[in-house]
This record gives sequence, structure tokens and C-alpha cells, in this order.
Amino acid sequence: MKGAGKGPPKGPPKARGKGPAKNAAIGRSRAPGKAGKPEGRDAKAQPKFGQKLGPKFAKGGDTSGGKNAPARAAKPAGAKPKAPVRAAEPKSGARPVAAAAKDAGVTLDVRQFRVAPDDDGIRLDRWFQRNLPDVGFNIVSRWARTGQLRVDGARAAPGDRIAEGQTIRVPPAEEKAARPDKPERPKRARIIDLTDDEIAYAQEMVIHTDAQAIVINKPPGLATQGGTKTDTHVDRLLDALMFDSEQRPKLVHRLDKDTSGALLIARSARSAGYFAKAFSSRTARKIYWAIVIGVPDIHDGMIELPLAKQPGTGGEKMHVDEKEGLPARSRYRVIERAGNRAAWVELQPFSGRTHQLRVHMAAIGHPIVGDGKYGGKDAFLSGTISRKMHLHARRIRIDHPDGGHVDVKAELPAHFRDSLEDLGFDLTLGDMPLDEEIDTSPTREDEKKFARQHAKAVRKERRGERRGRGAR
Repeated sequence: MKGAGKGPPKGPPKARGKGPAKNAAIGRSRAPGKAGKPEGRDAKAQPKFGQKLGPKFAKGGDTSGGKNAPARAAKPAGAKPKAPVRAAEPKSGARPVAAAAKDAGVTLDVRQFRVAPDDDGIRLDRWFQRNLPDVGFNIVSRWARTGQLRVDGARAAPGDRIAEGQTIRVPPAEEKAARPDKPERPKRARIIDLTDDEIAYAQEMVIHTDAQAIVINKPPGLATQGGTKTDTHVDRLLDALMFDSEQRPKLVHRLDKDTSGALLIARSARSAGYFAKAFSSRTARKIYWAIVIGVPDIHDGMIELPLAKQPGTGGEKMHVDEKEGLPARSRYRVIERAGNRAAWVELQPFSGRTHQLRVHMAAIGHPIVGDGKYGGKDAFLSGTISRKMHLHARRIRIDHPDGGHVDVKAELPAHFRDSLEDLGFDLTLGDMPLDEEIDTSPTREDEKKFARQHAKAVRKERRGERRGRGAR
């Protein structure tokens, strides 16, 4: 063989050239053309500058098994075989991104989500809180700044509001750093901190329920929300009204503590937003019954007096303020009167100011019976009439998120019913139709009357034409 000795050598063969292994170990290689540079096929195996030598370039020559390779040296007896040199492995704890993401259950693909009906109208960052709670606000903000977060193909900000049916483009999930010393926190189950009596009490108040709404008949004396020294209230009892839903019901409006009657509660975030819009746009109708002191001169009137918080009361009391008050409109209709002593009236608020109906009725000289806060001592009737507030939310009518209406009536509390009977009112007269419920289409008599008037006008016109021709 060319370039090799005849037969196996007696001792270890000498390396070609002048010590390539030594030079390579200190990071230098010989210049081309110098003595000791491998020729031909073996030149391709020459290490580059700074590259460490594998076993192929260790002392003893080329071990690749090529034609020009020298014979292998005999291993001394008892010598341990060298472990084969492997490629450099990544540092401890470092993994390829794809493998790490796969192990962590993280997708590397861009994700597309369609906005569900329950998320209609909410902010984009709130959508992440509900649907992707593992994605924090800082990550959402960074995605928005870099243009990776998009809604229907357009760049979006965390504060943008989304609509049902829109498509949200979400970048690939980011792997969270593993914390072996910190165990995964288990999800907390909702704990209903109510007694059996409280749960039964809350559920007995329900007078209507469907997939989107609950209506309760709130008794007088029960606050809608908590406050100073107020531990029992409707908001606290909402856990008892979850029924088969996973979401906690939400309040969308309120009644005063001493006011009884129909209170609407939303069963989901979607219906809460829908009902809130209905109240703010004044498309919802709330009908109240009240007994007032005296009898208004006008039996169907509109009160338009601006209201503001009364100074020095800590916001606990309202008053009429023509200069700085907010606009407020209330309609009243007299249902029946008890002589000049009292009147049973229907009230409709067309704005949502605090204590609006109570302030307006007191302002026109007819405070609600039992309302000492705005009527003083003149707001009470002697005899068997209760000193409790006689203001009751009789009916609520509002558009339903799934179509149609929620239209519910609440029965009177005992003290209100007793007062109506003691004053001699006829309970069958109370439910008056709303304006939009009154049939304004012409009757048969109206059509006949219109035809007679039209015929009379035509005859007059013809007589005028004949007189004009005779004068010529």
C-alpha cells in the first residue's frame, strides 16, 4: 500500500508530520504546504483553528480506516478502553424550545378564538382573565405593543372592547419557568358561606328565573348591598341563587333598603352587560306603587326637578337643586283616593337618581307614607296605618338578551296590603297599562266619525266652488 509500511508495525506508529495533535491542542494549525500536512483524502479531516481534537486526531494517526491509514496499535494488556467522545450536550436545565413547550403542554402555534356571546362588550384584557387566566396583563400588553395581538386582523389594545363573533389572534403561549420547589397551587372551589336558613330565605324570594335572569321580591328592611353595620344584604345572598350555573349572579340595579318589590339579577356576565345597557338607555320600565299623603291636583303628571346630594349629610340625603342638580324625571298617576287624606299612586322613574321618587313626591307636597327622611312627621298617618315605608316596586319590564321581554310583577308586603284595605282602596284597580301597551289603533266608531268629518269637509269645498262660479 502506498504511504504505509509492509505489514503491521512492531510498535505504535508515529504520527504524520511534526506533532499535529500537539499543535491542535493549543489552538494552532500548520500553514499549507508545510511539512507534516496530510495530503489527499486525509487533508479533509484536518481540524480547523481552535477546534478540539476527537479521537480521530489523537496520537497514533488516522483511525478512520481509510486506505492510507496506518495499522492500529496493539492495546496494552489490562488497559481500559476509552469511552467514545460524544457531541457537546446542552447545559443542565436547558432544553430545546420545541421539546420544552411540548413537555409543558404549551403550543407553539398562533391561536384563534371566536368571541362568545357571554363575552360581548367586555374589554380585551378582561377576556384574557376569563378565558386564558395564565396569560398575565404584562404579557397581553407586550403582545399589543408588538402587534402580535389582533382582533379581526387589526391591531388591538388591552382596553379595547370586543363584540360577539369577532376573532382574536393570540400568539403562541410562553413557557413559564419551572419551579420545582414550589408546588402547583390547586384551584380554589367556591365556598358558600351561608347557613341552610339563609339559603332557603334567599331562594324563597325568587319569583322568576330563566337562563339569563332572576327576579326576586325583596322584602322591606333588606339592603341591596352591604355598608356600614350592614351584614345581611342581597349581594351576600347571591351565592344561594347560583342553582345549576357556574357563575355567580350579578346585581344590575338596586332598591332602597326600606323599599320592597321586584329586583332584577343577571345570571351571567353577558346578561349583566345587556341589562345594564337597557337601564342606562331608559328602555327598561319600572312601575312602583305608593301611598302618599293628600291627593295631587293633577291626576297624571310629570315631575322634572334636578337632584343633588344635600350638603352636610355625607351623601345620605338628596334635595332639589336647580343650579347644580342632575336632571331627573318622574311620572305619577293617581290610581285611587281616600277622600283628601291619602292617595294610592303609580310612579315611573325616567332617570335613575338616588331616592328620586321619594324626593320628587315630597317636593310637590305629597310625601310617601312612612318616609320620615323626606316627609318628616307629616309623612305618617294615624290609626292602624303602618309606619313603614309604603313604596313597592310592583313591576319590571325589560328586554331579554335572548329575545322577548322579562315582565314580572311582585306581590305586596303584608303592611302595604293591610294599609290599602284599611284605607278602602280597591286592589283590582292597581295594574294600569303602560303607554306602549295602550292600543291606539282606531276603533269602528272612530272610523265612522272620521268618515263623517271627511264627507262634511268635501261638501263645504263643493259649495264654495259653486259660489265662486256664480259670482263670475
